[in-house]
Amino acid sequence: MSEDIKTLDDLKSVTTAAVAEKPLHEAQRDALGRAYATGKRKDAVARVWVKPGSGKVVVNGKDIAEYFARPVLQMILRQPFEIAGVVGQYDVYATVAGGGLSGQAGAVKHGISKALQLHEPSLRAALKAAGFLTRDSRVVERKKYGKAKARRSFQFSKR
Repeated sequence: MSEDIKTLDDLKSVTTAAVAEKPLHEAQRDALGRAYATGKRKDAVARVWVKPGSGKVVVNGKDIAEYFARPVLQMILRQPFEIAGVVGQYDVYATVAGGGLSGQAGAVKHGISKALQLHEPSLRAALKAAGFLTRDSRVVERKKYGKAKARRSFQFSKR
């Protein structure tokens, strides 16, 4: 630093100037205007692209109603749009692999949330407050030796 900071007031002026220069979050889009994010849940990993459009959601080349037949899973995928208040404004293209259907739905939801906040940083506050940007780290516990499952013991018999 070229100038010496001798008082707290000098320090405040330097830090506020540094904060004012750089925006907190910037939009990250590719050449086609899409934002990309990876979502994870249990063993499922989803690659998600979000771009402005009519609200069409395609997962592994199929429509959302065809890939996720259960209404609860479709509702899970719509939650980020409802929380952010942008229902029907973005098209989503996602590829998901691993895990079961509920884990895949959670992974796509996580990816959509991350991609939305990368495309439009002003949506970050609402998505973060709802907890959609945090990866749910719960995974299946591994099986231990001497046990029937992770914690379940074999049936005990006295004779």
